[in-house]
Amino acid sequence: MSIVIGGMIGLGKTSVADTLNAHFQKQGIESKVFYEAVDDNPILPLYYELTPEELDARRIPFLLQLFFLNKRFKTVKECVSWREPIYTIQDRSIYEDWYFAYVNKNLGRISELEFKIYEDLVENMMEELNELPKKAPDLMVYLKGSFDTVIDRIMARGRSFEINPELKEYYFEVWKGYDDWVIKNYNASDVLIIDMDNTDVVKRPEDAIRVCREVDERLKEILNITKAHIG
Repeated sequence: MSIVIGGMIGLGKTSVADTLNAHFQKQGIESKVFYEAVDDNPILPLYYELTPEELDARRIPFLLQLFFLNKRFKTVKECVSWREPIYTIQDRSIYEDWYFAYVNKNLGRISELEFKIYEDLVENMMEELNELPKKAPDLMVYLKGSFDTVIDRIMARGRSFEINPELKEYYFEVWKGYDDWVIKNYNASDVLIIDMDNTDVVKRPEDAIRVCREVDERLKEILNITKAHIG
């Protein structure tokens, strides 16, 4: 089974991925987490720390989207190389990268030409992935939360390049359309929505247990549907 953890910056994708990974392994299911490239990303701090003029001059937003897209493409290929019964868990998906590029275009951080080049590259990558077996995930676990929760979680984790007060507008622009994009545009897999306003898998063990149970139940439904189609 292949699972992606989606959702807004700061809502706890990595924590949920780690929680599910530990849960599966406790059940005797071999699993592996593929983390988002943050700590080894040389462009991300620049994206958050440079002035708008510096961002524009150095085309940092476009470079950042290309960096993430390349890493995500590699992750998808790595996940495909793992075979059942191993469970793969991706910390954000290649499908969400397009949404971030789209928001940056709307903010004027990525030009229309850059966005066109980006979309062409995505299309070429997806065409290549179509040749691979089982490229799409089985389930997206989508972390949904209020904007206040997003800001609180970002501040709590304390990454220095993320806590500049001037970034609040950018976070809001990404947040305000995220739910709508998932509901109306994401169709690569089933979606399980987790309300992060009332969930903390790190501080509340009962929340971690509940999330794992909900994921187990949805995966069983997906397996049953798949078996019914095969039968």
